[in-house]
Amino acid sequence: MENSNQIATRFKEVLLNGKWIANTNYKDQLSNVSWEQATCKIGTLNTIAALSYHINYYISGVLNVFEGGALEIRDKFSFDHPPIESKEDWDHLLNEMWINSEKFANQVGLMTNEKLEEIFVDKKYGTYRRNIEGVIEHSYYHLGQISLIRKILKESGKEE
Repeated sequence: MENSNQIATRFKEVLLNGKWIANTNYKDQLSNVSWEQATCKIGTLNTIAALSYHINYYISGVLNVFEGGALEIRDKFSFDHPPIESKEDWDHLLNEMWINSEKFANQVGLMTNEKLEEIFVDKKYGTYRRNIEGVIEHSYYHLGQISLIRKILKESGKEE
């Protein structure tokens, strides 16, 4: 089984600085996206902004538990993002995502193997390890969607 440092590295790879599995990461994919592109609606797809908020919502919710708080997030609210109406709004969301991602990775890196195997909040949620791995897998899933939306935007002339 992986130890906490290996899991923290996997998390950082998908969010901040990796290229191993997807050959990209959130920071690479989102750093050159304008707020207009991030909010551009394509058919029934979620926007890049909505997907970014969604991932940050789960990162921050699980991070809150790591820091001693309650599990306050609910799936039904995970796409209820505040409006993105300017570069400042978009930058704020991204900055929050990067800060939460760094904190999340740091918290995971500090966990003992025993902590990774402890129950996360309630038995129905499984262990800390299961939840961390779930966040990683969930992040890769939506990273793929963001990459595809960017390709559609480029093909439609809405991305340089």
